[in-house]
Amino acid sequence: MAIPAVGGRSPSDPVRALQHALYRAAKADPGRRFHALGDKVHRRDVLARAWSTVRRNDGARGIDSVDLGQVEEYGVTRFLDELAVELRDGRWRPLPARRVFIPKPGTPEQRPLSIPAVRDRIVQAALKIVLEPIFEADMLPCSFGFRPKRGAHDALQVLIDESWRGRRWVVETDIANCFEAIDHEKLMYAVEERVCDRSVLKLLRAMLRAGVMEDGQVRRPVTGTPQGGVESPLLANVFLHRIDRAWQTRQHGVLVRYADDAVVMCATRQQAEAALERLTFLLADLGLEPKAAKTRIVHLEVGGEGLDFLGFHHRLVASRSRDGKRPVTFLARWPANKAVQHARDRIRELTERRRLLLPVDVIVQDVNAFLRGWAAYFRFGNSARHFDKIGSYARMRLAGFLAKRHRRSRAFGWSVVAFASRGRPGLIGLHGTVVAPRPFRDWRGRPNAGGERRR
Repeated sequence: MAIPAVGGRSPSDPVRALQHALYRAAKADPGRRFHALGDKVHRRDVLARAWSTVRRNDGARGIDSVDLGQVEEYGVTRFLDELAVELRDGRWRPLPARRVFIPKPGTPEQRPLSIPAVRDRIVQAALKIVLEPIFEADMLPCSFGFRPKRGAHDALQVLIDESWRGRRWVVETDIANCFEAIDHEKLMYAVEERVCDRSVLKLLRAMLRAGVMEDGQVRRPVTGTPQGGVESPLLANVFLHRIDRAWQTRQHGVLVRYADDAVVMCATRQQAEAALERLTFLLADLGLEPKAAKTRIVHLEVGGEGLDFLGFHHRLVASRSRDGKRPVTFLARWPANKAVQHARDRIRELTERRRLLLPVDVIVQDVNAFLRGWAAYFRFGNSARHFDKIGSYARMRLAGFLAKRHRRSRAFGWSVVAFASRGRPGLIGLHGTVVAPRPFRDWRGRPNAGGERRR
């Protein structure tokens, strides 16, 4: 197995070399516990890489009201030097994270987000740089979320492959309040399977116990790796890895887990029911439970229902019969209703009346930026019809915006959108950008050799 590039860009990069060495050592000895990691966390090159990560991700201020620009005014080198001394002397203490709530797209629910102070985000990023290669050596192929060189489309490809093999009974579930419900003691026990360095364990415990500030009050719960923390996705994967390694593919089907979202591809209804029972048991053993509203068993069949997973709706369809050839049954996918509604809401927000005083070029650039990002994700699917609808909606909204801005008829707006000359601002087209998924070829077009091992 190739060592994943979990950080850095150049083979001569000392931070990447450190990560490679840690990965190789962990891979070579699955029972090894690492005891000399603390000095690596406060290495200046590691902290510099951590700062680059935090700066690239931008982010809001923590409760100390210090933002990234203020750190740059103060001097990044000076700031990191002082942070390194605090870590080396054991004087660093994290501040409570600032708790905010953000809307979940397509739902009335709100997701809690915890925003650590900039200095604490840097320490978390440094810890992640050191710890990720160690735990990545243990991670299994069924886990796809928040891992180096793995992503949502890799997980989606497994559904295509396994449905082609005949696994068309699907268990879909979502772990209820996963990031908020992870027990700190059980999490630390999972970390200590690989790490015995007391200084690093002390840092992790301090982060977990820092708590959050909400409405002027500090809460320090005994559970949770709050969303918003740099290290939270890694810690969640370390915790949920216990489910992955306890799973038996032949007995319970193929597990596909993306952080706290999971599906299991099964051959029969009986296997799917056993898989759901097994998954519920494993979650209960970790102090977690599946979200009832999002847990069910789906039978994929032509004309039947489908399922939503990672933003896509998946449904079994039959191709058209051509030249006397038998139609092919395959698992198609396209943007789920929530994803389409989110796109419409965002386009409407970018073209609403309150922005009439902004230059048209700015409006078009904002809409195009959103369309590029949205289409870049959903183009790997059978999404042409939905792309046409979203493209048409964007043109309609822009035409209406132009008509209001110039106090002209909607026909004027449509004429500008349809016949804008070269050099005038125009919306990007989504035609011809769709790539239909194929079994046993990943979304990059390469043969999926790893899929054969899941039989």
